[in-house]
Amino acid sequence: MGQGQADLAIQMLKECARSGDWLCLKNLHLVVSWLPVLEKELNTLQPKDTFRLWLTAEVHPHFTPILLQSSLKITYESPPGLKKNLMRTYESWTPEQISKKDNIHRAHALFSFAWFHAACQERRNYIPQGWTKFYEFSLSDLRAGYSIIDRLFDGTKDVQWEFLHGLLENAVYGGRIDNYFDLRVLQSYLKQFFNSSIIGVLNQRNKKSVFPYSLSLPKSCSILDYRAVIEKLPEDDKPSFFGLPANIARSSQRIISSQVISQLKVLGRSAAAGCKFDREIWSNELSPVLNLWKKLNQNSNLIHQKVSPPNDRQGSPILSFIILEQFNAIRLVQSIHQSLAALSKVIRGTTLLSSEVQKLASALLNQKCPLAWQSKWEGPEDPLQYLRGLVARALAIQSWVERAEKQALLSDTLDLSELFHPDTFLNALRQETARAMGCSVDSLKFVASWKGRLQEAKLQIKMGGLLLEGCSFDGSQLSENHHDSPSVCPVPPCCVGWIPQVIQLRCRDKTVLVSALFIF
Repeated sequence: MGQGQADLAIQMLKECARSGDWLCLKNLHLVVSWLPVLEKELNTLQPKDTFRLWLTAEVHPHFTPILLQSSLKITYESPPGLKKNLMRTYESWTPEQISKKDNIHRAHALFSFAWFHAACQERRNYIPQGWTKFYEFSLSDLRAGYSIIDRLFDGTKDVQWEFLHGLLENAVYGGRIDNYFDLRVLQSYLKQFFNSSIIGVLNQRNKKSVFPYSLSLPKSCSILDYRAVIEKLPEDDKPSFFGLPANIARSSQRIISSQVISQLKVLGRSAAAGCKFDREIWSNELSPVLNLWKKLNQNSNLIHQKVSPPNDRQGSPILSFIILEQFNAIRLVQSIHQSLAALSKVIRGTTLLSSEVQKLASALLNQKCPLAWQSKWEGPEDPLQYLRGLVARALAIQSWVERAEKQALLSDTLDLSELFHPDTFLNALRQETARAMGCSVDSLKFVASWKGRLQEAKLQIKMGGLLLEGCSFDGSQLSENHHDSPSVCPVPPCCVGWIPQVIQLRCRDKTVLVSALFIF
C-alpha cells in the first residue's frame, strides 16, 4: 500500500470477493487515514466462502480498532541472534544464486554481505549504544544489496569496492540513517567487510578475518558449505561480534529491566484510576509524589523566592545566561508547586476537580511525566526523577549566579549537569570568547585538553563530572572495560574552550575534539 494504490486495492478487493480468491494488502500502517474506506467496503461485500483477506501492518498507535477487533491477529517476530539471522538469509537464497558464475570471490562477498546485514539488524538490540534509534533494515535492503554485488562481479576482474560502499551507504542502508554517529558506524562496517584483503585473497594464511573465532570461509560456491559454517556459530552473540565493549550487555539489561518495571507499575494500578476520580486510589497512588515534593522543598525558599525577569542589557553573555537560567528554574519550580498544590486540594476535597488537574493526575498515575512539565524542561520521564533533578538544578544555579556576579565562575571546576541547558552555556562561552578576541563566532572551534590549561584559548573552563560509557579514560589513553567493569566510568576534569580554527590546527597534538567523547 501507499503511492496511490488505494483505488487498485478496492478494485482487487471486489474482484477477489466475487471470485472467492485470496487477497493480501501489505503495509497498512502507511495508509492509516484510508482504513475507514476499507472498513466501509468490507461491510458492503457479499463474498464467496472461499474468499480470504490478509492484512499486514506494523504497530501503529492510530490503527483502526474496529478493523483490529474484526480480524484474526497473528504476530510474527524473528528469532534474535546473528546465527538465526544468517540462516534466514541463506534460506531465502537459492543454490543457483550462490553458485552463479562459479566465482568464489562472489560467494565470499555474499557471505560478507549477509554478515553485514545481520550485524546491522542485531545491533539494534543495543540501543542507544549500538544505534541511537531503531532503524528498519528489512528484506528489501537485503535484495537490493544482493543485486548490487551480483552486478559488481559481472565479468570484471577488478572489483570497485568504493562503488559498493557508496551505493550501500547513500542509496540502501545509509538512506535510512539520520544520525551522524550512526552513519560513521555504517561506514566503518562497509570498509571492514568489503575490501580486497577480506574477499579478494583465496590463500587463508594471507587473508584477514573479520569474523569471530577466525572463521574460515569454504573454497566453494555450494550453499550447503556456507550453511555448515553458519551452523558452527554459537547461539548467543557476544558484544565483540558487533565491535562493542564486553560490558555493553549490562547497560542493555538495565534499560530492558527499567522498561519492564515501568510496565509492571502500570499494570499494578487500577485500570480506571486515571479515567475517573477516586479519592482513595488517588491518595494512595499519588502520595509518594506529593511527599517527595514536600521533602525536597523543606530547607529551601524556591517556592516563595521572588526573582525579577532579566533585563535586556549588553552585558556578559555568560552572566546573562546564568541569570536567565535562574529565573526560568524558579518559575518552573513555582509552576509545578502550584499544580501539585491544586492536586493535593482536590484529593483533600477542598477544591473541585478541573481538567488540568485531571490530566496531571492521569499522567502521574501512569508513572509518566506530565506533558505540561516536559514542555518547559525535557527532563527524565519518571516523575520522581524529574522532581529530584529539577530541585537539585534549581539549588545549584543559585551558586552559579553568586560566582558569576563575583566574576569567579570560570576559575572553578564546573559540572554542566547542574544546568538545564548546558549547550546554551557553551554557546554563551563561545559568544563571549568571540567578543574578547574580536572575531566571528563561526570561526571558533570547540576543543578540550586533559594536559593542563589551553594556552591558545582566551576564555576557558575546567569541566568536571564527566562520564564515559563503554570504556575508561585516565586522561591520556582509553582502555577497554571487561564484563565485571561498570558500564559508565568517570572521566578526569578537562579544560575546554573555543579557539580560532587556525590555532586549532596548530595545536592538534595538544587538544582533542570532545563532541563524540563524553556525555553530560
